[in-house]
Amino acid sequence: MSKFTKEMVDDYADKLLIGLTPEENKMVLDEFDIIDKNLDLVTQIPNISEVEPMTHCLDDFKYELRDDVVVESVPIEELLRNSDETDGDEVQVPKVVG
Repeated sequence: MSKFTKEMVDDYADKLLIGLTPEENKMVLDEFDIIDKNLDLVTQIPNISEVEPMTHCLDDFKYELRDDVVVESVPIEELLRNSDETDGDEVQVPKVVG
């Protein structure tokens, strides 16, 4: 795996609209180095490829889901009356980002 660079962290921060100072960028890089070293430890476990992956932390996990029950809901027109601005069946909200 390639190492994370300062430029990569800055690029991801820009895409996520997060402003990082040079100190914060270094902190992120240091944390990625720690994560990378810990992942390397996992690859050193003998016979790891023979271990079956877990889907839950408990072996006796059971899904106990209720059956879906169809019920009448509030008509959409009544719900939309609570909104100041609508467009068809959608509520219009102010733009928050960029």
